[in-house]
Amino acid sequence: QVQLVESGGGLVQPGGSLRLSCEASGSIFRINAMGWYRQAPGKQRELVAIIATNGGTNYADSVKGRFTISRGNAKNTVYLQMNSLKPEDMAGYYCNADVITNMMRYLEVWGQGTLVTVSS
Repeated sequence: QVQLVESGGGLVQPGGSLRLSCEASGSIFRINAMGWYRQAPGKQRELVAIIATNGGTNYADSVKGRFTISRGNAKNTVYLQMNSLKPEDMAGYYCNADVITNMMRYLEVWGQGTLVTVSS
């Protein structure tokens, strides 16, 4: 089995910063892309940012220039540095990973989410 555990969410004022972390563990041979999604109340879940093993990234237009996604040295961890936070960024943030298991099977895995609240 493969698990993703997120951390780093919390309460921040508008204009402030947070860094989210997500660590993958379990029967992992290789992790390809990892990403962050978010879902606000009454809205659909949306892609925030993704990063491939080679470092290539893609961002939602709404966060470009403010958020930065990165991978840890061991490549089993993904971070989301969030700067200049706005109230509209308030949402549950979910980690996602495309995993090849030790049995050479493909899995798409989701974390349980971490809540980001932006309020003065």
